[in-house]
Amino acid sequence: MKRPGPLLTLLAGLLFALFLLALDATTGTKSTSSYQEGSPSASASSASPRSSSTTPPPSPSPSTSPVPDAEYAGRTDDGSAAVAVSLRGGRAIAYFCDGRNKESWLKGDVGADGTMKLTGRQGAELDGTLAGKRIRGTVDVGGERHGFTADKALKPSGLYRATAAVRGARFVGGWIVLPGGRQVGIVDRDGTPSAAPSIVPATGAVTVDGQQLTARPVTP
Repeated sequence: MKRPGPLLTLLAGLLFALFLLALDATTGTKSTSSYQEGSPSASASSASPRSSSTTPPPSPSPSTSPVPDAEYAGRTDDGSAAVAVSLRGGRAIAYFCDGRNKESWLKGDVGADGTMKLTGRQGAELDGTLAGKRIRGTVDVGGERHGFTADKALKPSGLYRATAAVRGARFVGGWIVLPGGRQVGIVDRDGTPSAAPSIVPATGAVTVDGQQLTARPVTP
């Protein structure tokens, strides 16, 4: 029998070398990753700092002091009628009167800033603002609008009213005593208005159709 030749020997050596390479590949170790997670302290320190600006203090609230109790009386801008307003405890009552046949009683609240919107029968409205010792505004009565100015009134100036039954008829009288003493008033007899007789401001005494009545200051 012939011995294996050099070719077979070379082939056996090559197979052995391939076996060693495969074995080395399967037993090799993986390289460790160089990545490291950032610590919580590092993350926090890297965050951008918050603004340290301060919130400005709130604006002061407007005064809520009630307007002073007082009486105001004056005339419309065209001089055709008079207006009086009585203020008490944040409430107001007003009277518009032309001294002949047109009148209106109005009432409502007064804001802390002196503004008021008063209402009366048949859609009558008064919009006014108290500034200092004067009320300036407009009054709408009977489809007509009048601007007016009413100054602070000292007794006996102001607003007066009387109600009574005289000879079976109901009487309602309203009077505005203007600064200087002039009077503007109307007496309503069962729904029929007419010019009112003068009152005695110091006592409120007035005679209507021969009947002695007393007109009293009006307050809300």
